[in-house]
Amino acid sequence: MGWIRAEGVAYWSLFCAVFLAVAIWETAHPRRKLSRPAEQRWVSHGILFSIGIAAMVLVLRMGAVAVAAAAQGNPYGLLNREWIPVAARWIATILLLDLVRYGEHRLFHGVGWLWRLHEVHHSDPDYDVSTAVRFHPIESIVMQCGYYSAIVLLAPPPLAVLTAELLGSTVNLYAHANASLPHWLDSILRAVFVTPDLHRIHHSEEIGEQGRNLGQALSIWDRMFGTFLGEPAAGADGLVTGLKGAPEGQALNVRGLLAGPFRTRPASDPLGSLAASSKNQ
Repeated sequence: MGWIRAEGVAYWSLFCAVFLAVAIWETAHPRRKLSRPAEQRWVSHGILFSIGIAAMVLVLRMGAVAVAAAAQGNPYGLLNREWIPVAARWIATILLLDLVRYGEHRLFHGVGWLWRLHEVHHSDPDYDVSTAVRFHPIESIVMQCGYYSAIVLLAPPPLAVLTAELLGSTVNLYAHANASLPHWLDSILRAVFVTPDLHRIHHSEEIGEQGRNLGQALSIWDRMFGTFLGEPAAGADGLVTGLKGAPEGQALNVRGLLAGPFRTRPASDPLGSLAASSKNQ
């Protein structure tokens, strides 16, 4: 119970603080004008996010840190060996769990039924901090199942897992900001971390660009595995976010977003086939 309480307090306190900070930043210095009012977007995305959290609580019952605590007794764990220096275990935990997130994200762009779920995230015609929580509940559950499996296999230090969780959540919110850093600062940070201008390319309506910049917190995996893209073909100002062919009227319709992955689509529907982004990686 102690781990669950500690994880919940730390995660949600930081989540709320970062969300508010990014919201203030993008309101004061918006990168581009939104097609829908921010408050309307927040309500729809907040409802979808709440449904996802409730579904994960009901299905998974445990948070990542609690899973790590339970996995400490795993005799086959890779990172619970006492002979491995503590600092090395922490660094390995942060790197490997972020790599797991990269791999999962790449799968959601390359496997047909997973892409249908992930379309909910990409179908947002706008791009702001609330986009960071726009996910189909089933996608959230599947992602966490894979993530938890990796934690059981690695058996990393629970506090290191908490650090990875806080880093991933912080960068995820910040990277979806409808704002931009000064060019010199963005150039420095993107060498290691995902930045708003970098991740916005991933939300391009151009299919070839949707398969780029897949990292959650660290950009090093995209550079390592050939999915990094520094600038969109249309340029930063000409980039259009969203999905071609997505029903415009359902952009913020929670019921439509929940049912979208399961609707029958004709072969001619741009959303009816496997994301071609994986072919361009």
